[in-house]
Amino acid sequence: MKQYKGYLLDLDGTIYRGKTAIPGAAEFVRHLKEREIPFLYLTNNSAAAPEVVAQRLRAMGIEAEASDVYTSSMATAHYLSERAEQGTGVYMIGEEGLHEQLVQAGFLITDEAPQYVVVGIDRSFTYEKLVVAARAIRAGAVFIATNADAALPTDGGLYPGNGSLVAAVSVASATKPIVIGKPEPIIVRYALERLGTDLQETLIVGDNLSTDIEAGANTGLDSLLVLTGYSKRENAANHRVQPIYIAEDLMDWLSRLSL
Repeated sequence: MKQYKGYLLDLDGTIYRGKTAIPGAAEFVRHLKEREIPFLYLTNNSAAAPEVVAQRLRAMGIEAEASDVYTSSMATAHYLSERAEQGTGVYMIGEEGLHEQLVQAGFLITDEAPQYVVVGIDRSFTYEKLVVAARAIRAGAVFIATNADAALPTDGGLYPGNGSLVAAVSVASATKPIVIGKPEPIIVRYALERLGTDLQETLIVGDNLSTDIEAGANTGLDSLLVLTGYSKRENAANHRVQPIYIAEDLMDWLSRLSL
């Protein structure tokens, strides 16, 4: 079996569920660390800062530093930095992780004639925020979504994801967004630049056919579907994009690497 020199690892459903590590995830990450195989936790989560994500992982017994985490907020700020000068006005719907990345990149968070409207998950979303976003986009602001995930996994089941907020803004503004997160190739390209491994030598790992596995297909990466979260084996058989590998969990994958 092909030996990969880099890994892009999804989090929810792959490394943990809710606040609990998935069995075998900590051992797999330790394996990568011990063999100095570079990896990134690649997440569509735009709400939390990398430091916060790393702290949560360590609390579950999984090795993690902020430098191991790459979020859709980071990718969104990177994307804007390539296209706009510092001080450019951005109207943001989102939480602290997105706010932090945009401010660090030098953008002005404003609701007065912004040049960009960025929508990330916002659990304080209001009709007034929808009004401001839609009016700005109709006035010419570029509409960007950190991700279009339909559902957000929680300990209480699936909650509406950022895709529901993006859909509301899209309908209200009659505009489709530029989507940054998985399965779009934008976030994956940025993550690969940060990881420093070649496309052909990197494996993307996740539990969701529509985000993780399609992200691999959209960028030419080999992919591994783990059956610990959203998608099941029977879903893979009928999905328009097939993973290169399927494993019960990361421990199953680790056992294959050891053969």
